[in-house]
Amino acid sequence: MSTADRAGPSDPPGGTDADGLLAEQLLRLTRRLHRIQKRHLEPVGITPAQSRLLRLVAHFGEPPRMADLAARLEVVPRAVTSLVDGLEASDRVRRVPDPNNRRVVRIELTDAGRATLRELRSARRAAAEDILAPLTVEQRGVLEGLLSALVDPGPERGC
Repeated sequence: MSTADRAGPSDPPGGTDADGLLAEQLLRLTRRLHRIQKRHLEPVGITPAQSRLLRLVAHFGEPPRMADLAARLEVVPRAVTSLVDGLEASDRVRRVPDPNNRRVVRIELTDAGRATLRELRSARRAAAEDILAPLTVEQRGVLEGLLSALVDPGPERGC
């Protein structure tokens, strides 16, 4: 039975109150995941946002520009500047001049940043295990498929 089939007389067209409850559960799960991840990252001395930026810098083939990072993170450049400032203060990244354009600044990982990435992998695995502990292997597989459908709905359904 589809969501539309379950709709009652007081439900909005094309949806049900169950849809709203499901959305609320997803929001609660997101907050819970953020709290668990934050708890596991505290010993590493990094915030979830800094963790995401550090992983992103590592994914680029060459040191990225701040604008590249902001675009990928879908945030304003000022937000990236603050994150880079924090990571630079802890010697995890450094600003380097672009070899082809001296007006451009690129962000590269330091040895400490690479070591932090290794610590992050362990912390993220531990956080994932905490959140997924109640699920069986089969349930995790189903969840992976469902989340993939929601996270990447395709060009015709994306926003």
